[in-house]
Amino acid sequence: MESDPQIAIDQQQWRTIPPELRDGLSRQRLSKRKLHNWALVLQARQIPCRTEQHQANRQLLVPTAHFEAACEELRVYEEENRNWPPPLPVEQPQQENTATTIWVLIALGLFHILTQQQITLFGHRPVDWYALGNAHAGKILDGQWWRLVTALTLHSGGIHLFGNIVVGGIFITRLCRDLGSGLGWSLVLAGGVLGNLANAIVQNPDHRSIGASTAVFAAVGLLAALNSIRYRHNLRHRWPLPVAAALGLLALLGAGGENTDIGAHLFGFIFGIGLGLVTGFFTDRSGRINQKTNQILALATLFFILFAWWSALLI
Repeated sequence: MESDPQIAIDQQQWRTIPPELRDGLSRQRLSKRKLHNWALVLQARQIPCRTEQHQANRQLLVPTAHFEAACEELRVYEEENRNWPPPLPVEQPQQENTATTIWVLIALGLFHILTQQQITLFGHRPVDWYALGNAHAGKILDGQWWRLVTALTLHSGGIHLFGNIVVGGIFITRLCRDLGSGLGWSLVLAGGVLGNLANAIVQNPDHRSIGASTAVFAAVGLLAALNSIRYRHNLRHRWPLPVAAALGLLALLGAGGENTDIGAHLFGFIFGIGLGLVTGFFTDRSGRINQKTNQILALATLFFILFAWWSALLI
């Protein structure tokens, strides 16, 4: 008759693994997480073990004959995992930019009101802002580059504008707190412009679109990439958040309306990720840019938008 190995193990004397992994008076308590991890280590090494709990104290026990081997395996495990997971990076001081971002968004709203008025400028009687500034794929590829910019400042109606201001304000404020308003807004604009350009290339020549949501998606991509650089050793619980945000935005901003464009949104997000990875790579090594450079970038961004509309009005 063959004996049951499990019965033989159960009949052995069991010895408690001390939290310090050495003999002597124990002054520590074994946490639930460490107890679970240790048990998995011993099971992987085919060392019999069992757990017990007496009131608030948790214990891991092994047969006396396996005590030394179990302690050695656990010492090796603790040594190899001493600095894992790595600590979160030190948070950088946030740069206050709420007022700046709010004024930019207010300006976007005021411009939308302006586009609804009958205004005569540069021989246009009245100015047809939407005809001059929409992202017309064929005209963009024929050289009317300013449409890549001007289309980001136009909206089909109040709901379209409100959605971009509210959602964009949340993400862009967070981005500018990390990078500064000048660098943050210039990258958002760059992501929106590149998103519109890629969309114009893949769409048919008669395709038209407007809206700042391409730039909003670029802001989401920028934040996702910057976080992936900053928390690259702690992504296990962080990487789904930007993806979920992008999908939520796609459902909110990109699902309907004759002037919305899912392709442009996706390209904005993709280029935002690319720009964010490059920015994160350099800021991780060289630090943030100084305030003067941020101010120069802010003025350059504003000038670029004004110059784009100037170019549109002169045709």
